[in-house]
Amino acid sequence: MNPEPTIAERWNNRALLSLLWPLIIEQVLAVTMGATDTVMVSGLGEYVVSGVNIVDNINNLLIITMTAMCTGGAVVVSQYIGRRDYKNSSLAAKQLLYIITLISLTLMAAALLFRRPVIRLIYGRIENDVMNVAAIYFLFTGMAYPFLAIYNANAALFRAIGNSMVPMRVSLLANILKIGFNALFIFVFRMGVAGAGLSTLICRIAAAVITTVMLNRNSTSPISLSGLFKIRFVRSMIKNILNVGIPSGIENSMFQVGRLMTQRIFTIFGTYAIAANAIAGVINSISFMTGHAYGIALLTIVGQCVGARDYTAAKKQTLKIMKIAYITMFIISGLTFTFVKQLVGLFNLSAEAQNMAIMFLRVHCISMALGWTFSFALPNALRAAGDARYVLVTGTVFMWTVRVSAAYILAFVVGIGPIGVWLAMGGDFLARGTCYMLRWRRGKWQGKKVIED
Repeated sequence: MNPEPTIAERWNNRALLSLLWPLIIEQVLAVTMGATDTVMVSGLGEYVVSGVNIVDNINNLLIITMTAMCTGGAVVVSQYIGRRDYKNSSLAAKQLLYIITLISLTLMAAALLFRRPVIRLIYGRIENDVMNVAAIYFLFTGMAYPFLAIYNANAALFRAIGNSMVPMRVSLLANILKIGFNALFIFVFRMGVAGAGLSTLICRIAAAVITTVMLNRNSTSPISLSGLFKIRFVRSMIKNILNVGIPSGIENSMFQVGRLMTQRIFTIFGTYAIAANAIAGVINSISFMTGHAYGIALLTIVGQCVGARDYTAAKKQTLKIMKIAYITMFIISGLTFTFVKQLVGLFNLSAEAQNMAIMFLRVHCISMALGWTFSFALPNALRAAGDARYVLVTGTVFMWTVRVSAAYILAFVVGIGPIGVWLAMGGDFLARGTCYMLRWRRGKWQGKKVIED
């Protein structure tokens, strides 16, 4: 009987490619699902686009909490798999699903009960038409939280074992369903923004059910969900997941809160500025989803390497992935910059909003090419090694001292308006990315522990 391959042998170039390409497609599809609503309701008016964008920003803040728990679970499970302790990797997987379900149900209840007050709290006074659209869209997307959380957890578990193909296929199916249901509800049944929200809910339910069934049937995997519904909480496992998940959640939540704070700048300049920012946000989100795929790959690979205590392999694989990621983001930024007018032209915007969106994206392409990879992909290598608290502190500090503060200073004190938000964003990329790169090179992450020996 041949012995199991070492971590270095396991993650050869072929295995890395097999993990990466479905991840890239899945991440693009994930953003496409959100962008689909914006594109398909854009013909209903700028106030509808603005309302959908407002809710999407709030949803991102709440979803961050769920995603952070998935990150914590993925790191713990990956490290157990790297150690070839499949009993505990299965146990940790079930604990993740229990935690994520409880958190998402709580967030769903809060969103349904307080959606209008939450919108007012974050955005202040907005036009009645925009508020009514936002409230309807928030209702349906809020009901989808538990199903989205379960899908994200299941997808994280598949990736932890190196299988990114299943989440990609399910995401593709969900996007096909999304486009079909959107067309049916919005254009045939004339349901407007309610149709977009309902189609999102249906697709989230389908993705959660399919991945749960597939993961439960995957009996030969390092992860088994046998006995999932015989609920038993294991305190030590939950603690391990939270030790990574909570710092990641706080850091990402602070990032999103800061982002929402800067969104208020656009509301001051009117609906056209909100719409321009919304469309620029959709386009740039699609452009950096490829980068997110590299970050997710680092969670799996570095997690397994650290679990096996092979730090040499962790460094080698991280360097390899970061090189590929940097080149990829540079190419995407260049293409986006070159064809920005054509991309913005796909949306039904006024001339004023269209010109502003083009300006936003040109600034963003430059900063994304230079600093995005180090500021948002590399931190996942640190998290996978258990250095999540450093990422929390660094990210939070630069979010508030660079992105938020500089955005308001540039927009109002210097007087350059909404473009100041996008300039401040670029400064944030460069500042935090430099700190993460220095932390990784100095190797302090090697002294961190996620699971006990």
